[in-house]
Amino acid sequence: MKKYNILFFFLLLLVLESDTVPVAGQTSGGRWKLIFSDEFNLPDGSQPDSAKWSRSRRAPSIWARWNSDSPGTVFIKDGHLVCRAIPNREAPADTAAMLTGAVNTKNKFAFQYGKVEVRLKTNLLEGNFPAAWMRPQSDGTPYRYGEFDIFEAFGADGIARQTIHSHRSAILKKQKISTFSKKVSVGKWHVYGLEWTPEYILLTIDGRATSYYGKSTELLQLEEGQWGFDRPFFLILNQSVGTKNWNTPNTNRVYETRFDWIRVYQRQ
Repeated sequence: MKKYNILFFFLLLLVLESDTVPVAGQTSGGRWKLIFSDEFNLPDGSQPDSAKWSRSRRAPSIWARWNSDSPGTVFIKDGHLVCRAIPNREAPADTAAMLTGAVNTKNKFAFQYGKVEVRLKTNLLEGNFPAAWMRPQSDGTPYRYGEFDIFEAFGADGIARQTIHSHRSAILKKQKISTFSKKVSVGKWHVYGLEWTPEYILLTIDGRATSYYGKSTELLQLEEGQWGFDRPFFLILNQSVGTKNWNTPNTNRVYETRFDWIRVYQRQ
């Protein structure tokens, strides 16, 4: 990280720690306007609002390999979105050991620059692998990978992980993946956030800055995809589990993450 980026990060920390700046509604850069939200206040047993969310399909990736449309993996209860990984006892023809739940806003809502906050809690079980994250609406031409992990947890270690994946780090392997970890009680409610501008990404927990990722000033790094984030991204909320030899799950247990709300803001 460049020296001026480090200094800028600590200045941001001082600003966000200040009691004179209400993080949720207004910052020194002006007021935030709410452009998307879901409080998940539907009747118990409902599916999430189909105008906002789609169920994520099964795919080879670890997080998606057992995704299912089963109503037992995604539903509303007590004003929360509940995403679960459950033993596969309802689809004997399905080779999946478990059925997992995930929703996304692709082709329904995406945005470029702003602030996301999501309030959630998850259970502390070995093999747990939940996430609240973002991917580009379009992978681009030429292809450029990008991913914002607002929250991830692995197993029962009680650590919240927040990661910025660039094309340069994830595909070219020329940059150390920028993962920022913080010991928190992930089994209790916390608000995980991300503030995204054309120049930097700031990650937060409970309204306080945890990490900073800045746009490089080096042309070669930019050409290699160190900053491929100037395009709309969509939201993903999911409950998955790990794999054998990495965060091995107990396929006879139920894994659950509850999302109380999610809100997206942009500057007025």
